[in-house]
Amino acid sequence: MSLKSLSVFLLSFFLWGLAGASSADATQETASGDHVKVRWLAPDTFADATETIGFYFEVDPGWHVYWRNAGDSGAAPRFDFVGASGDVGEIQWPFPVRLPIEHLTNLGYAGDVAYLLAVKPNASRMELVVNLEWLVCKVDCIPGYGTMILSRPVGDAVQWSPQDKALRDRFAARVPGAADAGNFPWTVGQVSAAPEGDSLQLILEAGESARERPAPNVFPVDGGLLTAKAPQVEQSENTIRYTFQRVPGAPVTPATGFVVSDGERAWQLEDVEVQAPSSSAPASQPAPVDGGQPLWLLVVAAIAGGAILNLMPCVFPVLSIKLFGLMGPEAAASGRLKEGLRYAAGVLVTFAALGALLLILRAGGAAIGWGFQLQSAPVVLGLILLFWVMALSFSGLYEFGHHLMNLAGNSRGGAFVTGVLAVFVAAPCTGPFMGAALGAATLLPAYGAMAIFLGLGVGLALPFVLLCVFPALLNRLPAPGPWMETLRQFLAFPLYATVIWLMWVLGRLIGESGWLISALLMLAVVFAFWLGRHQFRGSRWIAWALVLAALVMSFGAVSKLQQNGSGVKSAQTESEAGWQPYNRNAINQALARNQAVFIDYTAAWCITCQVNKKLVLESEGVEALFRKNDVFLVRADWTDQDPEITRALGELGRNSVPVYAWYAPGERTPVLLPQILKAEMIEALFNPE
Repeated sequence: MSLKSLSVFLLSFFLWGLAGASSADATQETASGDHVKVRWLAPDTFADATETIGFYFEVDPGWHVYWRNAGDSGAAPRFDFVGASGDVGEIQWPFPVRLPIEHLTNLGYAGDVAYLLAVKPNASRMELVVNLEWLVCKVDCIPGYGTMILSRPVGDAVQWSPQDKALRDRFAARVPGAADAGNFPWTVGQVSAAPEGDSLQLILEAGESARERPAPNVFPVDGGLLTAKAPQVEQSENTIRYTFQRVPGAPVTPATGFVVSDGERAWQLEDVEVQAPSSSAPASQPAPVDGGQPLWLLVVAAIAGGAILNLMPCVFPVLSIKLFGLMGPEAAASGRLKEGLRYAAGVLVTFAALGALLLILRAGGAAIGWGFQLQSAPVVLGLILLFWVMALSFSGLYEFGHHLMNLAGNSRGGAFVTGVLAVFVAAPCTGPFMGAALGAATLLPAYGAMAIFLGLGVGLALPFVLLCVFPALLNRLPAPGPWMETLRQFLAFPLYATVIWLMWVLGRLIGESGWLISALLMLAVVFAFWLGRHQFRGSRWIAWALVLAALVMSFGAVSKLQQNGSGVKSAQTESEAGWQPYNRNAINQALARNQAVFIDYTAAWCITCQVNKKLVLESEGVEALFRKNDVFLVRADWTDQDPEITRALGELGRNSVPVYAWYAPGERTPVLLPQILKAEMIEALFNPE
């Protein structure tokens, strides 16, 4: 095979890997599924101005689709805009109705509905490409999906068909307007959480134009705070008091939102301040974070946890590089102390940067947790490439000493970079030792949180610094000799093992294509090394071009696949016998029927999680115990970023995994198990004596 043919072959495989994980089985203006048809509500010709259009769902009699807050079950439709020749606004949701189904209450539409949005063209044609997902239900539910394309000309004036424009206007009138526009017949008197029990009260004061009207319907926007069940309504003179049920275990948020409707039109109440209980804590309080321990004790625990990280398999591949450098001929040179301080600086700066990033995101209201860097497919692919190149050097494919070893081994900046890399890979291993302390870091003031992060850094860097400060410890290492080449080759195997593990993590993030993309990238790198060693004209330039093309295509592919939600987490969770994927509504339903609940907060990149899973949670005896006691088992897979799971961890005072939450029958406050499990701990849940 010629060089040109081989290059085309590799590029074709990369393009196939990018395209193979996503499919568009429909390139039309409509979409359909069981019991539902979807078409555009759009003009035949657009004008150069903002226009409201919509997705019109025609639903079979007796079936329904959902509002933005679906209620106790169900799911709101999703609209993923993948291309547009103009500006596209947010989805506008007409006000819903309550849909009782057995003992549940959902929020949605009993019949046809149009989900609207505003668009403004900026070209001669208005083009939209949208991927849709929906759930249509009666008693049973059927998911559906499709791709819809809108392509209409842009002219001097907008032209609608009278029927479609009437439908658009009908549903536009049901979209909630702003409550502060002067046309809201009521005013918000107060929103407060009850000091006892799981309830929240909203008080509306009727204005002069609303005093003779019946009490309007009120729908909660936040399904994680309030249930969809119709509130208890008390009306006296000009005051209307609504008492909503809070979701069991849900903490009181500083603000929430409602939609108020009189049956013909609706108003949006956004960011309404919630007054916390004044007398006692909410009925369902998150698990204590630090047990009242002082900050200095948490910092000491962080230092100890950081030191233990040096023994973890996450860190060993990185430290092996540094260990090899210390044992080399340069080890006798002066400057060991500077080497140790540079390494410590790399560790501390990186921990401080990650801590500052977490605190900035926390201040901005984002939900994020420790180990979040391995929730990014491009970051995982970058680590795969880095460890692969290191392993090839250790195996003797090429000399690493003047390039990457200078970066991560013995050069002036290499020790610093090694410290950075050690932190980046070590972070997911902190869970077993630092779960409570890191949870406290998300709740403590900024200075306390940063002290915990720096304590982790001190502990991680301390053993290496001690080796540099006390040369006698280094002198106990064997003298350099031929055996070092054998050791170097041996140390390549932990790096290869790390590459395999990271490829598995990438596969969990973006599906089977992750294996293909990462393997092809590694193949391209090896081929480029081989090509660069052959001294024919232009060989090195061709090698660099191949690597550059492989990097661009592979990183672009994994980014696109992760954005499109191509992971296999849900499918794998559902295939595990007895375990359900994380769903707050399902958990609340199990708690409401007094069923025991066990939640495993886990991730593919968490080694401790996988060990606990294989040795304890999936052991024959523990599985039998769960079945015998009718435990509702939930696997909250945090491999990919999931805001709901991050929020649930925050409510427990944690921001890392593993976390194991046990709700005994009839209890609403969980017991958190240790992060390193034993079968005896599970048995003790059912035999407390």
